[in-house]
Amino acid sequence: MEELDGEPTVTLIPGVNSKKKQMCFDWGPGEMLVCETTFNKKENSETVPGCPFIYIIRKDIDVYSQILRKLFNESHGIFVGLQRIEEELTGKSRKAQLVRVSKNYRSVIRACMEEMHQAAVAAKDPASGRQFSSQVSILSAMELIWNLCEILFIEVAPAGPLLLHLLDWVRLHVCEVDSLLADVLGSENPSKHESFWNLPGNTQTLTELELKWQHWHEECERHLQDGTFASSPHLECLCKIMLGDEAALLEQKELLNNWYHFLVTRLLYSHPTVKPIDLHFYAQSSLDLFLGGESSPEPLDNILMAAFEFDIHQVIKECSIALSNWWFVAHLTDLLDHCKLLQSHNLYFGSNMREFLLLEYASGLFAHHSLWQLGVDYFDYCPELGRVSLELHIERIPLSTEQKALKVLRICEQRQMTEQVRSICKILAMKAVRNNRLGSALSWSIRAKDAAFATLVSDRFLRDYCERGCFSDLDLIDNLGPAMMLSDRLTFLGKYREFHRFYGEKRFFDAASLLLSLMTSQIAPRCFWVTLLTDALPLLEQKQVIFTTEQTYELMRCLEDLASGRPVQGEASAQRLQEDLENTKLEILRLALARNLARAIIKEGSLEGS
Repeated sequence: MEELDGEPTVTLIPGVNSKKKQMCFDWGPGEMLVCETTFNKKENSETVPGCPFIYIIRKDIDVYSQILRKLFNESHGIFVGLQRIEEELTGKSRKAQLVRVSKNYRSVIRACMEEMHQAAVAAKDPASGRQFSSQVSILSAMELIWNLCEILFIEVAPAGPLLLHLLDWVRLHVCEVDSLLADVLGSENPSKHESFWNLPGNTQTLTELELKWQHWHEECERHLQDGTFASSPHLECLCKIMLGDEAALLEQKELLNNWYHFLVTRLLYSHPTVKPIDLHFYAQSSLDLFLGGESSPEPLDNILMAAFEFDIHQVIKECSIALSNWWFVAHLTDLLDHCKLLQSHNLYFGSNMREFLLLEYASGLFAHHSLWQLGVDYFDYCPELGRVSLELHIERIPLSTEQKALKVLRICEQRQMTEQVRSICKILAMKAVRNNRLGSALSWSIRAKDAAFATLVSDRFLRDYCERGCFSDLDLIDNLGPAMMLSDRLTFLGKYREFHRFYGEKRFFDAASLLLSLMTSQIAPRCFWVTLLTDALPLLEQKQVIFTTEQTYELMRCLEDLASGRPVQGEASAQRLQEDLENTKLEILRLALARNLARAIIKEGSLEGS
């Protein structure tokens, strides 16, 4: 096991004193439940009522922010698009595409940051305003880090263009520079403006800079040594700055927001063609000079320093510790992995860094009632552990509505997750039964291919028919098709409904043949034989002889078996069946069968003699 980098963060729970009360907890996929226990080591001590609450500690609370949902939703589309175009990326076009993807991610961060800033301004109470402002600072830091990683790792800017990129990086994140410059240039006399000397800006192209820098440097050094600007402190200061004098730059420290602003300014005037490999040296010395031993580096400083040292893994590690959610490290790592920069870094527990971070991020999304749908795609693009993680998480989704259940089911069916499909259908079938929605219950049990539950629901249908004299959900039963073969009881339900349809269409011979086969094939439940024989009465009383002699004998045998109470395995006892059979109905059936037998014998005899 790897050692921890530091002490874990302590989460204080209001009203809970772990020194006086014993606590129990249970981990969930994205949260932890904490409550007091009643366990006491002293056997005779009385139980004293303690904290009456159960606390839920969530590790990914950012998924519940309405504004950050925009970040999660829009970045999801960028992520999926990147995975799909991976095979098409080659050569120079590959690098250009990856840079474009990186800029798209940053534009989403900035849009979200702007919306968060507006929310902070419009906040009605100070606490909300501080919370939104804190999120703005976090998003700004994320965009700052991402932008630097884009310059160093994705664009891989060479010497020369590197400084121009870093200048744009600083200008983008030190917003007051552009606004001050606009004010100065917009005034009637820019050189007399109070902020004129605070802006030694650079508008040179790379070629001009390379050609003129040496000349500037030599001229400035000569004028400084000659004392040309001794009478003008401003010009002398400007001359020192253009020479890259560290002391002169540090005298203007209040104009520089931070050490990396100082770094880029220093490089501009002393090493404009700095090589990437030398960046870490200037970055470290700039940090040391700027802080001057007065304060320690902040987490953001450590992250930027790791980037300047080209230590990608340390950047990701520091960001994972400092940031409040996995969004940033998951997406940045995925992009860097597509740049082929993380291929050799595997973790000791069987996954690589990219997949581990994507799995963590997706797990956090599954804690949200709707963002879980985004998490599915992240699991899909984790080849090692994504499938099993999706199966575990999707089983925990609360199926609060049928619409949500259908979404989950469609996801599982698209991925051939057979067990999860069966489990979801079973849950929905049981909910439908509890709500007496038999049609829906039967439909779900068929979809789950659950023969036992289909039998149970079919019995409920038959019981309702006996009580009401008609079927509900006729469309479903009429269109069972091959699904009726799932269980014998479901087969009987479908065939019995077919018998009624034949009878309604006056296809009496088909109806009689089907009714008899239902009884003689033992597919009909024994307790339903009374109903089947009663259904035969209208056919026995038809003017035309419907049942043949042989069929009539079969019906008479079934009637006598039922009357004598001969037990059948799995059915109710003979006594109960005998009680269900009314004597009058028995006599009516016997009389009708005897009459039909006589008519059938006469008919068949006359046919043979003709």
